[in-house]
Amino acid sequence: MAVASQDNAVQTGRAARVFVYLVLLLFALFYLLPLYVMGVNSVKPLEEITGGRMMSLPETFTLAPWASAWSTAQIGVEPTGLRPYFINSLLMVVPAVAISTVIGALNGYVLTKWRFRGDTIIFALMLFGCFIPFQIVLIPMALVLGKLGLAGSVPGLVLVHVVYGIGFTTLYYRNYYAAFPTELVRAAMIDGAGFFQIFWRIMLPVSGPITVVSVIWQFTNIWNDFLFGASFGGTSQPMTVALNNLVQSSTGVKEYNVHFAGAILAALPTLIVYVVAGRYFVRGLMAGSVKG
Repeated sequence: MAVASQDNAVQTGRAARVFVYLVLLLFALFYLLPLYVMGVNSVKPLEEITGGRMMSLPETFTLAPWASAWSTAQIGVEPTGLRPYFINSLLMVVPAVAISTVIGALNGYVLTKWRFRGDTIIFALMLFGCFIPFQIVLIPMALVLGKLGLAGSVPGLVLVHVVYGIGFTTLYYRNYYAAFPTELVRAAMIDGAGFFQIFWRIMLPVSGPITVVSVIWQFTNIWNDFLFGASFGGTSQPMTVALNNLVQSSTGVKEYNVHFAGAILAALPTLIVYVVAGRYFVRGLMAGSVKG
């Protein structure tokens, strides 16, 4: 009887596991359906799409829509394609992510290991900045960029995203460093280590998990941003704004295959980042939440 009960329990567990996997597979297929539609239609001739075969696999495979979206599609007045705007996004994202991450790490280090009068107030103000809607800062930010001579430029967009991202990166590193033994920092001070020596040799080597969280968070937010790019980009607009202009600039017959290819090109960097480092993002986020 005991053996039979155990076998029934095992079979019930397997059936429950199979059911859970089927449900997860159903949800995965549901969420991947838009990606499938974009993918198959980005390698079709326009005639197949307009002929009512949007969901079917391509009968004639072609990369012409990708080439057009990348280098010859008309965006605005001239046919420039998405390539220069892709470069603008890279020139904007890389320094903005690096600067905001380094400043956030330094802030978290100072707010946890170099306590001073009013540090909690400063942290609260920085945390409050994380919840300020984008729309509220548009006019003040435009005035600041104008005064600095950075309006309508990639450095101006870098400054905007650095300022807006410091609150988030500070929060991540502050919570992560809060559980780091302060005794190690004090011992290093006694041995004569300075501010930056302690940060470089003690704090930074253990910051890998939370650094991945900060980089992925900032990269995704900055790359996918549309409002700041449209408001302050000027002639140096990022990829998201160019993609919107690509769709809006089409006259006559809509080139859906080119639009799909452009959408995939715009989303590809963030997809690659999450595929490569997604599991580290979850681990780092959990580590920061537990330690904080």
